[in-house]
Amino acid sequence: MFIRLLYLSVLVVISTSVVRAADNIELPAWLEAHSQQIQQQAIDKNIPGYVFAYIEKGQVAKVFVYGKESKHGDAITADTVFRLASVSKTFTAMLMAKYVEQHRVQWQQPIAQLVPNYAFSAVGENVLQLQHIVGQSSGFTPNAYDNLIEANYPLPRVLNMLSELKPLCAPGKCYTYQNTLFGVLEEYFKQHHSTFGQAIDQTLFKPLQMPHASVGKNSLLASENWAKPHVAIGKKTWRAVSVRDDYYQYSPAAGVNASMRDMVLWVRALLGEFPQVMNQQLIDTVTEPLTESKKETYRREWRQYLNDAHYGLGWRIYDFNGHKLNYHGGWVQGYRADVAFTPDYDVGYVMLMNAESNLINQFSADFWAACFAALELQSKQIQGSLAAAK
Repeated sequence: MFIRLLYLSVLVVISTSVVRAADNIELPAWLEAHSQQIQQQAIDKNIPGYVFAYIEKGQVAKVFVYGKESKHGDAITADTVFRLASVSKTFTAMLMAKYVEQHRVQWQQPIAQLVPNYAFSAVGENVLQLQHIVGQSSGFTPNAYDNLIEANYPLPRVLNMLSELKPLCAPGKCYTYQNTLFGVLEEYFKQHHSTFGQAIDQTLFKPLQMPHASVGKNSLLASENWAKPHVAIGKKTWRAVSVRDDYYQYSPAAGVNASMRDMVLWVRALLGEFPQVMNQQLIDTVTEPLTESKKETYRREWRQYLNDAHYGLGWRIYDFNGHKLNYHGGWVQGYRADVAFTPDYDVGYVMLMNAESNLINQFSADFWAACFAALELQSKQIQGSLAAAK
């Protein structure tokens, strides 16, 4: 088959402890077809590289890699480290959920208690709460002062400016996506627990034995194998660029780095395979639909499939043709990332790219359309067999 010949040296199968060549692994037909389709599109657009994975609970994950970490660099592998950008928010949500479980903080805790140095008087110091930060329901203008992040304004200065901004609605009443507001959590950890990076390493990365996961620019650059960021300078021409500092200042929003090996473990945990680290109650808490995000249903590549969309705590919750899909994407200069999982079938998906390409939107939507269609058919066949056996 085409995929066996093409991917013999780069398609790998990854478990929690072993990576080996996948020439003896039987792939579902729909997954094989999908992998061929996206690779052809990547070739057509000259995409530098990507890695994506299909993860089933209790099964060996199928991981597909393509391209190089840079033009003259090494081939991308399951251990190549990428920036996750806003996919970091899924980790931050679980970290805070763990802190709530441990009674260190409360979801209803006011910002005034988290970071007393910042007033947020315009919205009311005791009104704006932790849940509104992580749940993207602060009421502030969407993406408020992202331009100041990108201009490398000092975090305290940006938070002081944000604290004086009048909200569009009361906290908790409307969906207003933010990055700058996550600076509150950056400051909280500096004031109480040294750093966000140390807190998440001790609470999630080490317990899940994620070998390459880290926080911050220095950690990315220190990785043995990391994917260089690329931006388009023509229709099929890409240029490697330097890693920017800006959003790393807001690490709870966009500061996590990880390889696909790490992300497979992350999805496995979200599918309930590591209850000693992340129990089902925590997973249900962060993926409970809280605030309607209707605009998401109009996304060009997704709109034919989405019936409804909400934001939970660090997760987007979609109704994808009648199935619950927990999803988040990430985008910073030179990188794109997507992660998603469905509790209906206990399967998940991750895609990481070292190119700032909108193709990832089509890739992810097409993946889930094909995946759900195959799983629905499989479910009907099983039900039919059971009925016939009675």
